[in-house]
Amino acid sequence: MANLIRSSKSGHDWTINDLMAYNISIVQQNTATFFGQATLPLPAQHPDLLNRLMADEMVDDDSYQVVRYMDLAMDPVPGEESAVGDFAMQLLRMMGYASRTLRRDLRSRKDISLFICREWWHAKTDVCVMDRSSYLLLVQEDKRHLETVDPEPQLIAEAIAAPLDIKIMAGITMTGTAPTFFKIPVTLELIKAVQRGEYPATPTVVAMHRPNVPRPVRRLSEGMHPLDNRCCILSCFEAFRQFVN
Repeated sequence: MANLIRSSKSGHDWTINDLMAYNISIVQQNTATFFGQATLPLPAQHPDLLNRLMADEMVDDDSYQVVRYMDLAMDPVPGEESAVGDFAMQLLRMMGYASRTLRRDLRSRKDISLFICREWWHAKTDVCVMDRSSYLLLVQEDKRHLETVDPEPQLIAEAIAAPLDIKIMAGITMTGTAPTFFKIPVTLELIKAVQRGEYPATPTVVAMHRPNVPRPVRRLSEGMHPLDNRCCILSCFEAFRQFVN
């Protein structure tokens, strides 16, 4: 793997080969290992989301907006950007990931400078949560309906570009309204290896979790629309907040 070619490129152009070139692997974890608890709590607020199926059934305006954008995200127009980013922003705001009290902001299409192989390039996240000085959560849409690029390498490139210090970066990829959660260790050794275009001796192991929805083979097509899927996925969002810091 140390002999793989490492070249300067934007985060958008990262592939699985780039992960191998920088000694990065992704390991899927079960609920207890990933979140530190086997049973996840349901969100206490916005019960409409858990009990009412359609947007027009919602009493709460925030729940209406989330389900309305969920419907748009699940019905993309061929050849156009989807509403997945809009949906993610509505959901993260409603789930308390960003607020005035927390002094956290939601941003879309935020450009991040990426220093790679001794050249400056860019990584651009679809959605991110920021405080006044740092990135706290990155969200990358799976856009394989438009282009043949996997979302995971793009997300990891953004995570390497984003921190001002070493940390575990929280990340989410969205395929329609079906999320996958990531904890991405960003170390000084990894940052320097990417900057210099070198193979790091220490492996970086990224933890990944896919929600345990009732019908796994229909996970992508159903997304968050069925109520049983929605309860499972929202409980993951509720538990994942602990890693957004």
